[in-house]
Amino acid sequence: MTHLPILQPDTFADLAARRDELARGLARAVAGEVRFGLHDRMLYATDASIYQVEPLGVVIPDSIEDVIAAVRYCAGHGLPILPRGGGTSLAGQCTNEAVVLDLSVNCGAVRKVSVEQKTCEVDAGMTVDQLNRYLKPTGLFFAPDPATVRQANIGGCIGNNAAGTRSIRYGRTSENIDAIDALLASGERVAIHKAAAKKDPVARRLTEGVIDIVRRHRRLIEEKFPKTLRRNAGYGLDSILKSMKRGDPIEEVNLTDVLCGSEGTLAITLGATLRLHHIPACSGLVVLGFDSLDSAVEAVPRLLETKPSAVELLDDLILETASHNPALRPTLDLLPAPRSGPLRAVLFVEFLEHEQRTLEQKHAEVRERTREAPGVLMMDPGSIDAMRRLRVAGEPLLHAIAGDRKPIGFVEDNVVPVERLGEFVRRFRAIVEEHGTRAAFYAHASVGVLHVRPLLNLRREDDREAMLDIAVRVADLAGELGGVMSGEHGDGRARGPLLERHFGPELMGAFREVKALFDPDGLLNPGNIVSPGPIESIVERTRIRPKGHDIPSPHVETYFLYDEQEGFGAAVERCNGAGVCRKREGGTMCPSYMATLEERDSTRGRGNALRLALSGQFGSDPLDWNDAETIRTLDLCLSCKACKSECPSGVDMARLKAEFTAQRYALGHAPLRARLLGRYRVLARLASMTPSLSRRFSDSGIGRWMIGSAMGFSPQRSFPEFRRPLHRVMPPPMDRSTAVPTVVFFGDCFSMFSETGIGLDARRVLEAFGYRVVLADVGCCQRPAISTGLLPSAIRGVDRMVSHLERIIEREQPEAVLVAEPSCLSAIRDEWLSLRCETDRGRRERIATKSFLVEQFLHERWDRHPHRPQFSAPTGRVLLHGHCHQKALWGMESSAGVLRRAFGDRLVELETGCCGMAGGFGFSRDRFDLSMKIGELTLLPAVRERGEADLVVAPGTSCRHQIRDGAQHEAIHPVQALAQYVQLRTETDTSGLAPSFARG
Repeated sequence: MTHLPILQPDTFADLAARRDELARGLARAVAGEVRFGLHDRMLYATDASIYQVEPLGVVIPDSIEDVIAAVRYCAGHGLPILPRGGGTSLAGQCTNEAVVLDLSVNCGAVRKVSVEQKTCEVDAGMTVDQLNRYLKPTGLFFAPDPATVRQANIGGCIGNNAAGTRSIRYGRTSENIDAIDALLASGERVAIHKAAAKKDPVARRLTEGVIDIVRRHRRLIEEKFPKTLRRNAGYGLDSILKSMKRGDPIEEVNLTDVLCGSEGTLAITLGATLRLHHIPACSGLVVLGFDSLDSAVEAVPRLLETKPSAVELLDDLILETASHNPALRPTLDLLPAPRSGPLRAVLFVEFLEHEQRTLEQKHAEVRERTREAPGVLMMDPGSIDAMRRLRVAGEPLLHAIAGDRKPIGFVEDNVVPVERLGEFVRRFRAIVEEHGTRAAFYAHASVGVLHVRPLLNLRREDDREAMLDIAVRVADLAGELGGVMSGEHGDGRARGPLLERHFGPELMGAFREVKALFDPDGLLNPGNIVSPGPIESIVERTRIRPKGHDIPSPHVETYFLYDEQEGFGAAVERCNGAGVCRKREGGTMCPSYMATLEERDSTRGRGNALRLALSGQFGSDPLDWNDAETIRTLDLCLSCKACKSECPSGVDMARLKAEFTAQRYALGHAPLRARLLGRYRVLARLASMTPSLSRRFSDSGIGRWMIGSAMGFSPQRSFPEFRRPLHRVMPPPMDRSTAVPTVVFFGDCFSMFSETGIGLDARRVLEAFGYRVVLADVGCCQRPAISTGLLPSAIRGVDRMVSHLERIIEREQPEAVLVAEPSCLSAIRDEWLSLRCETDRGRRERIATKSFLVEQFLHERWDRHPHRPQFSAPTGRVLLHGHCHQKALWGMESSAGVLRRAFGDRLVELETGCCGMAGGFGFSRDRFDLSMKIGELTLLPAVRERGEADLVVAPGTSCRHQIRDGAQHEAIHPVQALAQYVQLRTETDTSGLAPSFARG
């Protein structure tokens, strides 16, 4: 029997004691960054699993050559090594007491693409989504599509043998790879491919060794390895046996099948040559609604007769959770309802074909086989994409479930033959229900992979015992039915201890031989697959109990209410580590991460930092609001709110950052800059009293210096230009005796004092639609105070505002309160309802439900306006960039909708993310460069590509400011675009309404 060196706890303690010395040595050896500080280490202590293990340190290599240098240093000093990509593993295999090599930051290049051979060569740190965006012009794509496709790295896909939804058609990563550029723990670089043994003595040694191991254990491999379409337990010795059975000579045995799924325990993937496929011409999705989970599962074998590319399952627990997510809620309306009873399960049956007619035939075939379930065929890309977003959100969505029991991932990866899937579901559910709880079910049903997450509270000893019992019995059940407990997510800490129970001691010995062949010193991700802990270790080293005792959940008197998240502690712990915030393109979340690619600048990094800081895991007392590194981590959050909707778990980092900042200020004093920004309206009102003098002062050298010194503004940023206040230049409203409906225009800080033209144009447009407009100059919405963490001040301000607005609403009886600035409306609709105000929540809710953006009001009530004016056609296009808060909370359809009604197909919605300005964020001297870098990701290039006659329209004042500074172009508000082209009546009509001012 082969015995590997096992790194014992005292070994780790010795290495930790030498941490400073090792960090200095690594810093001399590599060109990249070496981060051995506690904060950096702890941000890499978790992945998307339930586990938390503090690493020795972190290295961010700046190139592939740097990875090699780091590994050689570690090998020379006996340091364990953990290669890491997106950190989205679900079984804990991305957590270890090792030196973490983060390849995701600087090791993500495309090396070569061959359209003729349908292959590409890439670095390990490139994401699948990134690669497929790059390949799209060639008409080719890389087929494996795990749910984490936007953040999963190619190296991680290899380490985990990722598959995704379409593996029944395209196979797993191992079936889509030609070669792996591998680095052994010794520092030897070796190319692993079909002819490698012929060319490279190291590859030949490894190949001969693996063949010898397989030959000696052939009978057990045939007996113990499951015959399912998926299998990701142990090492892929069954694939090597198939090659041997075919009679492949040694030179043609491809060890990529062994490296795929090896979880970084055999070699480090530096790069790979991937097989590509043609992008299908047509895709269609048949969505079926079932009244029970059992009936949905029983339908799967019949559906496979239609030869789909995927069959995916979601249960009612996931669907119910999705109904509370603002980004996913509209998608649920598209799902077919069962003929009787509530919707209990959904199957997504996908077809990829050459022509649309075939899709319709496939739909008919599906309907013939599932007459008991209503179904709908979707062929438009928008609907299909919406359904895909719902499916991939399944796992992280579950972490928003209410209650102290949460969905725990430890038996979420079982695979059984598809024909046994129904029996497996019933018996699995019975095991879970024996422990007085339930589970969420979702699945790659087409290949028999069932993802199940029982609801447990790991702070309770009885639930930890239940977890262990469920893990053992379900693993045995999967084996009994011809499957195995690891279908695609791998073994890691969750299932590694169960491997011997399935494969037996002799095959585990074979796995150890393979490990010793590749990594004789046992340095690569030790303790995974081979030499795991005892079965009891499955419930150990979790985030809640990383060191054998419960980590306290923070309890504090907060400024916000966290009822929806079941308290502040639960809100802080809500992040499940899925890393959706680490996507590099598309959507808005997370702008700072997209610009820096730094873990600490992702929503996940910030969520982890908060959780660790407020539970005393940074070496400080619990509730440490002054931890310097946590403050630094939160500092680059733009409070864009994208995570509130784009994060499936519903992490609201903007709120958490404001709470943390307010709690910190309560222990001392808010800095001058924060106090000035938080009272922006007072400053703006003063400046607008003498606007020309204010402009001369801010344009002067001494003025810019004084303002920059007091408020920390960057000298490269232009300052707002103040004008006479809106209430001075807007004529009074018409007499109320006219039979004209009234709307209240909320005078925000910008339309009141610096962009008064927006207020005037809003009135012009609203009067053209037949409304009497009343200006409400009632104070600040408190957005600046909220964003800067001045929450006590914000609470007092909201209470005042509620009283002022109530009086105006009572007096004027308006149809609505209309707002021009999206961030002001988001404050009214979101933070006003969650702050601990003195005013009754019901009073705030009544104002919130009556408040709309101007363009939202116009669009949503289009058929009910007293008049609907005509609009002239602009000569160019109308390019619309959306505000982050608007996209996060109520969507862009209102702004886009009214502009589309006015300008038809001249409207173009730009596919842009955050502008990078974010109010005071972009003014800051310390953040200016990052602000501009974020702007350059999507927005500023899109503006520069406009045509000469094109209008650039942006509802947010920050967005327009960023466009002015970054692209030297004056963008306009949507109401300004409407006002510019609205055709006004020239005579007073029978309603008594006429334009109350001329545009000049």
